[in-house]
Amino acid sequence: MTFPEELKYSRSDEWVKFLDDSTALVGITDYAQSEMGDLVFINLPVVGDATEKETAMCDIESVKAVSDVICPLSGEILEVNEDLADAPETLNADPYGAWIAKIGNISETEELLTAAEYRAYRNC
Repeated sequence: MTFPEELKYSRSDEWVKFLDDSTALVGITDYAQSEMGDLVFINLPVVGDATEKETAMCDIESVKAVSDVICPLSGEILEVNEDLADAPETLNADPYGAWIAKIGNISETEELLTAAEYRAYRNC
């Protein structure tokens, strides 16, 4: 499993890539996609919706179950990766390239983990 050093991570298995001080991309980690198995559907968040840290941003269906994607920070959904609607399996193939949402006006980022901290947390 890989955990790119330039990203931050949540304990609920999402990654955050800061684009600037107020905007970030969010996706699921390699660990999360491997635990879920083959992904078959994603219910994308809605552009314009507010997000709250530690609440469900969207959900993903795998062959095993439906899992919530927990937002690792607070803000507003600026954009969603529409390509995932037709190809949710992209999250399995490239979890760090297949972002789910771009979030603006971000806050509450203090508890995010570094790659080393996340690796230790997940014992990977």
